Amino acid sequence: MHEVIGFGLIGCGVISRTHIAQIASIPDAKLVAVCDEVYDRAQKTGEETGVAFYTDVAEMLKRNDLDVVCIGTPSGLHAEVGVLAAQAGKHVVVEKPIDVTVENAERLIAACRENGVKLSVISQHRFDPSTIRVKDELEQGRLGKLVLCEAAVNWYRSQAYYDSGDWRGTWALDGGGALMNQGIHTVDLMQYLMGPVESVFAHTGTLAHERIEVEDVAAATIRFQSGALGTLVGTTAAFPGYSVRIEVFGTQGSAVIDRDKLTHLYERNPNIPEESDNEAKVNLALAETGDAATGAADPGAISGSPHRAQLLDMMAAIRENREPAINGEEGLKPLRVILAVYESARTGKPVYLS
Repeated sequence: MHEVIGFGLIGCGVISRTHIAQIASIPDAKLVAVCDEVYDRAQKTGEETGVAFYTDVAEMLKRNDLDVVCIGTPSGLHAEVGVLAAQAGKHVVVEKPIDVTVENAERLIAACRENGVKLSVISQHRFDPSTIRVKDELEQGRLGKLVLCEAAVNWYRSQAYYDSGDWRGTWALDGGGALMNQGIHTVDLMQYLMGPVESVFAHTGTLAHERIEVEDVAAATIRFQSGALGTLVGTTAAFPGYSVRIEVFGTQGSAVIDRDKLTHLYERNPNIPEESDNEAKVNLALAETGDAATGAADPGAISGSPHRAQLLDMMAAIRENREPAINGEEGLKPLRVILAVYESARTGKPVYLS
């Protein structure tokens, strides 16, 4: 492995800006090449970053200074491109979702293991200070027995957004709509904090946009293996775009993450009688830190710092020869939940994951 880890970018769309900026912010990382099947887009990105550009993935993968590829192609191509990278001996960072089918995702996981390379699936919000704090609270049992989680991704995307690419809003390449594309990070955090999902019952609809195959509104009820319940809603029709919100409730406390920040954290002191527990009604949430840029209305406005944390974890995993924090198996978890939502919506029946 090179002292400075060389990164290549496959797919020069909107999310590529985030990867480019965060790679540039890491002293021992270097962008060495970019690739996109559209020549003008590849050329523009290569010239803007001062690196070689390609339209042929296989050609780029021949580079000896290339250690890691970041895949930002349409979702339905993630496994196809990732397998090629793994076979070329390159470590793989793949944007969410890992792919749009379980079969493809498992194929990518297998290819990376067979070729001895690392696979990290972007779910950068697990690295947010708010997520880390709530996860610790739950693991320490400070919120008591979990009883309910409510998650909402009420974002907005214009018709022009969907019309901007033939692949957008298609089952084959987008894999889904408001949940698969915009809501998957929240679905991941929901199951990460609450534990495995047992079953879902859902409704979806295409109610606000034209010329798309996938949902722009989804609502689901969830039962977790622990017995706790949950609600999940997502839309790309909530003008002008609202914050993502996750609320976690336990028998001894609660936590709320809004716009990626911990805004509410309460813990009831079991040594104080309930009728006089005003002392416990103190918001213990951390002071807001960092930026609050989100993709509520603009996919290009997503904060990049959590991506940086995940790229750093991937680099450490390579050097320490360990699994990345969010490996292929972790990336499969939210995909399975979302596919269960879609199946339930199609069949009108609950779908059991375990």
